[in-house]
Amino acid sequence: MKGMADFSRPGSLYGAVDLGARKQALESQARREAAGPQAASSASIVDVTEETFTTDVIDRSMTVPVVLDLWSPRAPGSAQLSPVLEKVVGDLGGKAVLAKVNVDASPQIAQALRVQAVPTVLAIFQGQAVTGFQQVLPEQEVRRWLDELMGAVEQFYQANPGARPPGAEDEGQEMPAGPPVDPDLMAAEQAIDRGDFDAAIEAYQRLLARSPGDEDAKMGLAGVNLIKRTSLADPADVQRRAQDASDVEAQLLAADFEMLSGAVDEAFARVIAVVKRTSGDERDQARRHLLGLFEALPAEDPSLAKARRALASALF
Repeated sequence: MKGMADFSRPGSLYGAVDLGARKQALESQARREAAGPQAASSASIVDVTEETFTTDVIDRSMTVPVVLDLWSPRAPGSAQLSPVLEKVVGDLGGKAVLAKVNVDASPQIAQALRVQAVPTVLAIFQGQAVTGFQQVLPEQEVRRWLDELMGAVEQFYQANPGARPPGAEDEGQEMPAGPPVDPDLMAAEQAIDRGDFDAAIEAYQRLLARSPGDEDAKMGLAGVNLIKRTSLADPADVQRRAQDASDVEAQLLAADFEMLSGAVDEAFARVIAVVKRTSGDERDQARRHLLGLFEALPAEDPSLAKARRALASALF
């Protein structure tokens, strides 16, 4: 179908999709201006190539967490996210390192890490990728993600005191551990990491049973359901079937893949088009599917208001 996104699944390192934290254009411009050119000059920010990857990323990750920014000058999202990463990592005062990789100039790094889209951010610690995301996040979400990473690093050192670098004990004690992680939230993230989507869904449902208004849990549950549906489908087959506008199942799956690729507005428009041209059970199926996709975004996301108006117009 003309205009269809290139379907691809996020790699196993990325965990649940963070669809709800996409960058808003005006905010990103303000943050780029606030970050300024001085951010890039920080000693905690390094440009990495294939030749320096082992030294600047793997070796350094044995003592401090390394935030790996895989970017491309061709990707608008990179221009939005990179200044935010430079700002928030720089604010840590050397407790973490930001390693920037131009995937166009160093394609072997992207291939080795199975990067399917840019920007992609991975946290490397003790030589391993421990967490990451594949969306353009606003500064508040990046800071929260980084706080959780630093808290996890400190917990690692507390459990393994011999692994702490010499002379870093005082610094580690001063490091804020961040708020405690909900056990069900942790269970959901661990289940996602091992590919057990059913267990992740159950964990999110337990969390929501205790805290029905927890927006993060709602978004996480919607994201896992999204990943589970697409994990059972062949992207090429869905793309072929979606050329038939009357194939409702294919259209809804195509919208799922578009959501995962970051084409949120396109996904919403596709399902609303199904609502417009169907009736009865098929229309209700498409409507409910769209409402489920809505839950993968925060309430303030600008794409939601536009899509809700379009859905109301299609229904009434």
